[in-house]
Amino acid sequence: MNKQVIISNLRYLSKICPLEKIQIFDDNLIIIVKPNVLVDILTFFKYHISYQFKLLSCISGVDYPMNKYRFKIVYELLSVRYNFRIRIKTFTHELLGVESCDKLFLAGGWYECEIWDMFGVFFKNHSNLKRILTDYGFEGYPLRKDFPLSGFIEMRYHEIEKRVLNESIELCQEYRTFAFLSPWETQNNT
Repeated sequence: MNKQVIISNLRYLSKICPLEKIQIFDDNLIIIVKPNVLVDILTFFKYHISYQFKLLSCISGVDYPMNKYRFKIVYELLSVRYNFRIRIKTFTHELLGVESCDKLFLAGGWYECEIWDMFGVFFKNHSNLKRILTDYGFEGYPLRKDFPLSGFIEMRYHEIEKRVLNESIELCQEYRTFAFLSPWETQNNT
């Protein structure tokens, strides 16, 4: 099945499913959907005989703090049978959760935990939503654009004392002048 057949099937799909937008960018097919129909669209693309996108290769998040729906969640699917990739995008904000796809794609559970941990996007009906990249007592979401760079506590393991220490973070940014010569430059002392 070639790309033209997939695109013509998408025209039919847009008549029966609420798709926001269909884009083609550098031979990549991108579909934008609302969060309330996301799992239905993912299920359709996984099980429909014309698509068979059985592999979820990645879920990623992007933060646009000035937008009303500030978080963009991107699902990248692969059809091994037809050797074709598709991106499905949806937009959400802090108070609006996204339905989890961890029962549809087993790899989705890890990616959704990562997005929850880094951005704070909540995934409804997730089987085990937890922080996986930050410490247990960590406050905030590090990949948000409005995340402060100072004022939080750092936890680290002290090898000599054999225990975990809590210390406040100090990020002093002094104006520094570096008078280093590169290996390709030589000093002329003549």
